[in-house]
Amino acid sequence: MPDSTAIRAHAEDLAAFVAASPSSFHAAAEVARRLRDAGFTALAEDQAWPHAAGGTHLVVRDGAVIAWVVPTRADAATPVRVFGAHSDSPAFKLKPKPTTGRLGWLQAGVEIYGGPLLNSWLDRELRLAGRLVLDDGTTALAATGPLLRLPQLAIHLDREANDHLALNKQAHTQPVWGLGDAASADLLGELAAAAGVDAARIRGYDVVTADAAPGAVFGKDDAFFASGRLDDLASVHAGVVALAAADTDADHIAMLAVFDHEEVGSATRSGAAGPFLADVIERIQLGLGADRDQQLRALAASWCVSSDVGHSVHPNYPDKHDPVVQPVLGSGPILKINANQRYATDAAGAAAWHGWCDAAGVVSQEFVSNNAVPCGSTIGPITATRLGIRTVDVGIPILSMHSARELAGTADLHALTRVAAAFFASDGSHRVH
Repeated sequence: MPDSTAIRAHAEDLAAFVAASPSSFHAAAEVARRLRDAGFTALAEDQAWPHAAGGTHLVVRDGAVIAWVVPTRADAATPVRVFGAHSDSPAFKLKPKPTTGRLGWLQAGVEIYGGPLLNSWLDRELRLAGRLVLDDGTTALAATGPLLRLPQLAIHLDREANDHLALNKQAHTQPVWGLGDAASADLLGELAAAAGVDAARIRGYDVVTADAAPGAVFGKDDAFFASGRLDDLASVHAGVVALAAADTDADHIAMLAVFDHEEVGSATRSGAAGPFLADVIERIQLGLGADRDQQLRALAASWCVSSDVGHSVHPNYPDKHDPVVQPVLGSGPILKINANQRYATDAAGAAAWHGWCDAAGVVSQEFVSNNAVPCGSTIGPITATRLGIRTVDVGIPILSMHSARELAGTADLHALTRVAAAFFASDGSHRVH
């Protein structure tokens, strides 16, 4: 079992990863940077790829990234083990003509991305981050420091705020970022300066807000880890650490697939419902000389672990959870189950998951929703449907899901990474320390 020092160090590394990943585009770039440092080679989709067994590679598509390890003994029918996650999180996204304001305040024109817990974004210092596309078609990543804030109305002006806070999604969610006349200000100029480019060259942008506060370990025995974007950067980080340590002589291709746009349905070219994963797997298989029969045989023997956060039982709202199956933060990663296939887990997937947990020396918990509280979904059913790969849905339990700042258990974070490493190992014996 890992000691407390290793668990804390892992959480602190996750904090650094989240800080470097304020947008999906930054997350994909940070995954690529870390894996390049581990010896992976970046490939371009419009270039030829290697046609031989052996090698560690990655490819970035917008805010998504896929990386893989082709073992030295791979052949045309070698199966794939995919650890899947997503890079995006609920936030606010800049609208066209984003520099707004009135009454002497500068404000940002934003629309809601995904399903954020709106009140959690009040009275926090926020960053702007994303990609800027310039007049020559090149892309620059931009991230500001603390720049914006959604100031809450004082209790003196809304005496019923503690009884029922109701935020109008248009009128009450436009953050302030300065003082003055909007006609003479330029919010995109702030982003351009952060990226080191000329604002006049910006022709398009995909920019979101992110909580500016760093992740923190706290609580009795360092039990807790709080941070923005744990949904789903906690899983992305686990996959990166595990893949960087993956065996190059396994009996399968180890792969990390990080998709964008999960929070808005995944139906994009870089989302799980798009062709990215299928394209990458097919190109690897063709490079190994596979015919159609060998491709299908490989997929039939493949696995996908879809990793995303789930709900820990909440001590103040126990009636919102199943009365019997009650995973608690800090007691291990979770196996996510839903009778209506909102999660892709079935009996075979449950058995396989428990086997990987046993190999990693990790205790797992189960998660199922209260029948009166419908659950969300993940990339798991989408991946299973698109590719026919056997898929199991897992993750870590958290509180405050979709808040600007979510709460996880430090031990769970480390445990998920160890199971991901066992999943990638050919014999289940590999360990992440």
